[in-house]
Amino acid sequence: MDFLIQMLGSSAIELIAVFCGFINVVLIIRRSIWNYLFGFIMVILYAKIFYDYQLYSDSILQVYFFFMQIYGVACWLQGKSDDGKIQVVSLSSKVFSQYLFFGVIAWLTWSYAMHVWTDASYPYWDSAIAVLSILAQFFLSRRYLQNWYLWIAVDLLAIALFAVKGLMPTAALYFVFLILASIGLISWQRKHLKQQNDLAKVASSD
Repeated sequence: MDFLIQMLGSSAIELIAVFCGFINVVLIIRRSIWNYLFGFIMVILYAKIFYDYQLYSDSILQVYFFFMQIYGVACWLQGKSDDGKIQVVSLSSKVFSQYLFFGVIAWLTWSYAMHVWTDASYPYWDSAIAVLSILAQFFLSRRYLQNWYLWIAVDLLAIALFAVKGLMPTAALYFVFLILASIGLISWQRKHLKQQNDLAKVASSD
């Protein structure tokens, strides 16, 4: 009951952002470039929401997301397959590990800066979400399969943080994101496997 009361009492701007975020992820799973239309709206709204709640890392993150929407559109336009949807690319374990290593360094640096120089709420927790999201969004723009692993980690951390901060619609959205990210991982894995099988058939016919 408390959850429903908080949901109903939430601001219109947060509810709109939640709706756009849901549509955005559904279209990403479907590998549709139209996801970016809803992505633009979502990041603009969440920049204000997170700033108002002193989640500065997440607020700054939305600025990055805004420009990554533009970059993502360009990358996805170049990576279309015959069905009009994007091709999936997979990173090697070595390259993926290197990205994670530099991500840890960035997280420690960013967290310390937020802790010392701002009144940020939960700076280490908030910064972990921010750094993982930066990597995940870059991976998504480049059409890397591994973006879903990072989004799943982001969702798990974000659900708890936003619930603690009283952003219940957003916490609920990230719970839905967690489910969708799991579906997205399976969907993209199947697409990548199909691509590999198609390439193998072409190679064998040659």
